[in-house]
Amino acid sequence: MKFLNSSLDKSAMALSALCLVHCLALPVVTVFLPSMIVTAISQELFHSLMVICVIPISIFALTMGCKKHNKLSVALYGGVGLASLVAAVVFGESHLGETGEKVMTAIGTLMIAFAHFQNYKLCLKSNSCSC
Repeated sequence: MKFLNSSLDKSAMALSALCLVHCLALPVVTVFLPSMIVTAISQELFHSLMVICVIPISIFALTMGCKKHNKLSVALYGGVGLASLVAAVVFGESHLGETGEKVMTAIGTLMIAFAHFQNYKLCLKSNSCSC
């Protein structure tokens, strides 16, 4: 179970990083490589797919970690981050504007990554504890 939880935290951190890179780098890439727009999946589809992947992994990993180390703040950071991602997808560019959507997505991904990093560190500590 230790390996599974550790792998899920690392996967969630990688997905958060991928999402952040996508949000921040895609406009730059779009300027330099306009043909990528034709072949790339749409922004809305990408965000929806990422949220569909991130939610179950994050909930499972953070729940398992919080059962080990009993730090509810980790789950709170993860929950706020997930809520921010879901809100960015649900409200999207039409309600938040392009900048608002990117800011909300970036805040959500950073909070989720932070929660998983804390979860990972605390789980390592609790596994080495002799109690």
